Amino acid sequence: MKFEGKTAVITGAARGIGKATALKFGQEGAKVAVCDISMDSLGEVMEELKAMNVDATAFEVDVTNKAAVDAMMKDIKEKNGSLDIVVSNAGITADSRLIKMEEDDFDKVIDVNLKGVFNCGQAAAKIMSEQESGVILNASSVVGVYGNFGQTNYAATKWGVIGMTKTWAKELGKKGIRVNAVAPGFILTPMVEKMPDKVLDMMKEKSPMNRLGTSEDIANAYAFLASDEAGFITGTVLSVDGGVVL
Repeated sequence: MKFEGKTAVITGAARGIGKATALKFGQEGAKVAVCDISMDSLGEVMEELKAMNVDATAFEVDVTNKAAVDAMMKDIKEKNGSLDIVVSNAGITADSRLIKMEEDDFDKVIDVNLKGVFNCGQAAAKIMSEQESGVILNASSVVGVYGNFGQTNYAATKWGVIGMTKTWAKELGKKGIRVNAVAPGFILTPMVEKMPDKVLDMMKEKSPMNRLGTSEDIANAYAFLASDEAGFITGTVLSVDGGVVL
């Protein structure tokens, strides 16, 4: 198994891509720490991890709270002996056209999607630097590269995540730490599933593969980038979008 003896932390792990990623790392032998803003929301993923006999721990943490993130990372390191992989997946949307976007909606998306990734990355980097090993993986999006109607705030955060990823790769490489990002396209998450069929069909038509991605498609990408098979890959943004941007 790829991650036997290693500890993986996944934020925003209650559902969708985060949940699929937690299960994937568990299948590959990792000790898994799942984090989300509500402990109740983590019940399902914890049940599935335990059913797989995965050594799993749940944390109720708001990634915008630096002190809480620092404490979580410290607890995980003390419990498991190492902090090997951190997947900063937690994110939100609050869509609106530029001329109608409320300041609060701009601020809260920046806070979770950008500051949250910074908080997790900084806390992980301090511990991993002492170990002189580790992998940090950040959730970007094709929207961060190409923009998207009605998503000024979201696009700004996902572009910012790319900038942080490349900067951290340069800063942390000498400490044995690799940093990469994944940029999903249209993914059939629980939130997307609720959209009208007309919208889903339009999304499918944009992809040469004529389908939406699955949470497992993204989880597989994270697992590859975290593995030794990607040992010479750092500072990259891996698009997992079914060719939607071609």
